[in-house]
Amino acid sequence: MTRIDFHTNVPDKIAYTCRLVRKARTANCQIVLLTSDGPEMAALDQALWTFSELDFLPHVPLSDPHANSTPIILTEDDQAELPHYEVLVNLSGRTPAHFARFERMVEIVTRDEAETLAGRERYRFYQQRGYPLQHFTADKA
Repeated sequence: MTRIDFHTNVPDKIAYTCRLVRKARTANCQIVLLTSDGPEMAALDQALWTFSELDFLPHVPLSDPHANSTPIILTEDDQAELPHYEVLVNLSGRTPAHFARFERMVEIVTRDEAETLAGRERYRFYQQRGYPLQHFTADKA
């Protein structure tokens, strides 16, 4: 059963995700990043290339011919067939269609009131279905 971690009170979704991905790659995880739309995916793509001079986080969009051999995949399509199903990071604000295929899913919820409310609804959805949940609150600084 998919383990689901909620990270809430996140001040900057893109920067937070970059740090989370760096940590997951240190553990040699394969990651799918589900974004809400194309502009968010483009911003995340740019941030993954530039957020750290010391870290290399190889990533491509799902449409790239090298997606099958790349450990970090970016997509806005939660219906697509993916090359791996280890870790899903959900930035989309919606319940992904096939989240149960993944070993682990991380929900990123910002401080925005609408996102917080939507995050609570997703939390209840997973909880009612018996998924193991953990909650982490980002620093309030």
